[in-house]
Amino acid sequence: MFNKLKQYKDLRSQAKQVQNTLAEEKVEATALSGRLKMEMDGNQKVLSVNIDEELLTPDKKEKLQDGIKDLFDNAHSAVQKKMMQKMRSGEINMPDMSSLGM
Repeated sequence: MFNKLKQYKDLRSQAKQVQNTLAEEKVEATALSGRLKMEMDGNQKVLSVNIDEELLTPDKKEKLQDGIKDLFDNAHSAVQKKMMQKMRSGEINMPDMSSLGM
C-alpha cells in the first residue's frame, strides 16, 4: 500500500513538472486575416487577446463572434501541435502510469 502511495506521489510530481514545462511554452494564433490575435501557453491558458478596433462596431458583432471561435480553435490547435512536437523530440515526457494499473 505504501508503495502505491509513493508511486502516486511520484506521478503527481512528474505531472507538476510537465505542467510547469507547458506553462513556459507560448503560441500565437490569428483569425480574420490577423485582425484577431491570441497568445496561449502550453496549458491552454489564454495570456492575451488583441482585437482590431474596426471589429468593435455593432454591425460586425456576428463576424467578431465567429472570429473569436476560430481564433480559439487556431490557438488550441497550435498548442496541440507544439506539444506533440515536444513529445516526439523527447523534450516533454509524459508520466508512466502503467505501474498504477491505469
